[in-house]
Amino acid sequence: MMHKVLVIEDEEGMRDILKTYLENNGYQVLTAENGKEGLDLFNENKDIKIILLDIMLPDISGWSLLKTIRETSKVPVMMITARGEEYDKLLGFELGADDYVVKPFSPREVVARVKAILSRTYGSQDDGKTEYQGIVMDVHSREVTVDGKKIELTPKEFDLLKLLLDNKGKVVSREKCLNEVWGYDFYGDLRTVDTHIKQLREKLGEKRNLIKTVWGIGYKLEGD
Repeated sequence: MMHKVLVIEDEEGMRDILKTYLENNGYQVLTAENGKEGLDLFNENKDIKIILLDIMLPDISGWSLLKTIRETSKVPVMMITARGEEYDKLLGFELGADDYVVKPFSPREVVARVKAILSRTYGSQDDGKTEYQGIVMDVHSREVTVDGKKIELTPKEFDLLKLLLDNKGKVVSREKCLNEVWGYDFYGDLRTVDTHIKQLREKLGEKRNLIKTVWGIGYKLEGD
């Protein structure tokens, strides 16, 4: 199946390069040169599987556009920017971004990251459902229920839970959480993982104790 990608980038040269590389790798690509055009395309194409979003757009900031998208959709979003400060990365992740690349970058690296995100997000095993101790995860719809009740998770919370489910009974280091959930080496505070785990536990309610802390290392998912 050919995945549809939306590239929202105001620099024509960069937009064309990304479009060419993505199409050469089998993706259907829509492009927009500003936020309004990008949002219109997103609303008109419900089958978009991932968005590459520049932060510095001429009419609306990428942050604002990301917030608008997250109001109605959990579609993966990769932020693209010329700025590389840690604050920008943390802000993007807190707003629901799935990845973050800084210009100048290799188009091949971007394509590799797109493939990784799509595989992590839409990749399936059998019917795409994983069940453990009353927690049911559907990777197709990216929905999670606990004892039959649906809970709302952010993209990062969902991916963290999936990583723990895929490795249940095993200790997952905080470094591995950052590398696999964020898609690449993240040079920031490891407490980012702790914060997301805390939020995930709160949303799991009575199942919160299934996530065990392994002091000095990371976390693991196990039954009582």
